[in-house]
Amino acid sequence: MSVRIRLARTGKKHQPSFRIVVANSRSKRNGKIIENLGFYNPLTEPATIQVNRERFDYWLSVGAQPSDVVRELVLGQKRIRKKAKKPVTTEAQKEKETQKKEEAAKEES
Repeated sequence: MSVRIRLARTGKKHQPSFRIVVANSRSKRNGKIIENLGFYNPLTEPATIQVNRERFDYWLSVGAQPSDVVRELVLGQKRIRKKAKKPVTTEAQKEKETQKKEEAAKEES
């Protein structure tokens, strides 16, 4: 039996919250679970994450594989962010960039 540590969705439409659970890898997303380890609420600012680290470490030690998202959340390899918006460039910034390009072209020749 392959065991995964993953998120199970709870909450209403457009208001997601997730439980961090241990489940058989073949079970459905919100199907039968083995153990509930904590929760993740992405709607709070900053996002709320609560995990029972003792049990999480135990399951890792016996071979459970965390999903990519759980690995990022709990082990802190990187933060999950919303898509970054492109910065707005002003005309002054555009002029500076063109001046830099012109100066670089002059230095090369």
